[in-house]
Amino acid sequence: MALWSLNRRASAAGALALTAALALSGCGSESSSSGGTTSASASAAGGAQLVKPGKLTVCTNIPYEPFQFKQGADIVGFDVDIVDLVAKKLGVEQEIVDIDFAVIKSGAAMATNKCDLAAAGMTITEERKANITFSDPYFDATQALLAKKGTGAASLEDVKAKGLKLGAQASTTGLTYATEKGFNPTEYADSAKELLALQAGQADVIIQDLPVVLTWLKKPEIAEKFELIASLDTGEQYGLGLKKQADPVLLKTINEELAKAKSDGTYEKIFVKWFDKKPGELG
Repeated sequence: MALWSLNRRASAAGALALTAALALSGCGSESSSSGGTTSASASAAGGAQLVKPGKLTVCTNIPYEPFQFKQGADIVGFDVDIVDLVAKKLGVEQEIVDIDFAVIKSGAAMATNKCDLAAAGMTITEERKANITFSDPYFDATQALLAKKGTGAASLEDVKAKGLKLGAQASTTGLTYATEKGFNPTEYADSAKELLALQAGQADVIIQDLPVVLTWLKKPEIAEKFELIASLDTGEQYGLGLKKQADPVLLKTINEELAKAKSDGTYEKIFVKWFDKKPGELG
């Protein structure tokens, strides 16, 4: 659960949201998690301009455990707790919108006022910065390879040499990394479908962010049949994403709360809560 008890409502955004997004901005979504978008911004405490009064509306792509995933009726996770710090400072509630990651990484979700910001385990890249204003980095990330036991592979080079089938999540830096290494991975819409493909034998190996893989391996049914065969030091960092013309008050509040959390120990507490290790100890 989050450090503060804030009401959150998850809202599924499927094909209709994506279609509306394409019509409005090339690949974003205009539909709101509560049945309509507020075209005029609402001011929060401190003067931040929000798309809905009393709410910090956050786009994400579920499931992406342990960053954001469903636990009963709630959406919880590392990213959720981090954004709760910002919501608390603004005096509003966090409201989560579940939407296709492609709409998030393009910046369209924020540009069309689907949400105030995106918190989706999203790596900061130069390509994404063309359409998104990122917060200061809040998580150091790397990629990993998860394989069924007995492949004998210990690297991407082994995956290629042995002719193993590689899978990756669509629209992610893991997919980009594998493609740049000469692979043509089978793409899956989200991390859950990617894992299911591995379990079903549709892929022999999948590439995914290390924390996600480590969380999967905590489950006995996964650890029994699959193993981490390699960590890939890609030097990635996650950021919270805002529209390109970001509200300066909201951006300043986010960065100040991230810095405060890191200096007063709150960040470390949240990190240990979700990863069972301190920052810098994941691998």
